[in-house]
Amino acid sequence: MPSSPALAVVLQNPAIWRGGECAPDPQAVPSGFATLDAVLPGGGWPQAALTEIVLAREGIGELALTLPALARLQAARRDVVWISPPHVPYAPALAAAGVDLTRLILVQGCTPAEQLWAYEQALRAPECAAAFAWLPTGDERVLRRLQVAARDGRTWGVLWRRPGQHAVATAAPLRLALAPAERKLAVRVLKRRGGEVATPVLLDVHATARVGAVRADPRSSAGRGALSRRLRVATS
Repeated sequence: MPSSPALAVVLQNPAIWRGGECAPDPQAVPSGFATLDAVLPGGGWPQAALTEIVLAREGIGELALTLPALARLQAARRDVVWISPPHVPYAPALAAAGVDLTRLILVQGCTPAEQLWAYEQALRAPECAAAFAWLPTGDERVLRRLQVAARDGRTWGVLWRRPGQHAVATAAPLRLALAPAERKLAVRVLKRRGGEVATPVLLDVHATARVGAVRADPRSSAGRGALSRRLRVATS
C-alpha cells in the first residue's frame, strides 16, 4: 500500500530512524575507511560506547584498523589508553600513522582485578578519548558496568577478544569479527544498531593507514628503546 503524503513528510525528518536502516549516532568518529563507515552507525566508531572486536588470529591488521580514528581523537588533545595488550606496540609504526605517542598510555603488569579497575577508570576519565583493553572477562555484570562507564565518560571503548575467545558483551552496541581475506582484512558486523550486514567489508588497512606491522618483537632492543622513550607506561 503506498504511503500517504503526510507520512512521507514525516519520514524525511533526519531524526526518524527506520528499523532496517543503520541507526544514527551523532557522536561517531570516522574510521578513515569509507566502506567501513558506510555500515557503522553514524558513519564511524561509536564514541560514548563499548565496541567488542573478535579476532580470528592476531597480526592481521587489527590495530591498523583503528589508527586513523585514534589520530583524529588525539588531535583534540585527549589521551588514548591501552590495557594489557598481548604484544609490545611498535612505536615508530604508530607514530608514522599519526598517533601522538606522548598521549598514548600503556598499562601492563596488573592482576585481572587491577586491569578491570584501570579500564573502567580510563573509560570514565574526561581526558581519555579511547580506551582499548585485552581482557578475558565474560561477566555480563562487569561488561554492563564498562558500557555505562564508556557512556558516562564519552569514551570510545574497545574490548578485544583474542583468537579462541567469543563475543559475549551483549551490552556493547557494536560487535565485529575480524579475519584475513585475500591479503585484506575482512570485517564482519556481528551486531549494530540497525539492520543486518549480509557480507563482510574488505579493507586494505595497511595501504590506508600507511603502516606495516603494528607490533614489535619484545626481545628487540629497537622496539624496547622506542617504547621507553615515547610511551608513558603505567604498571602496578
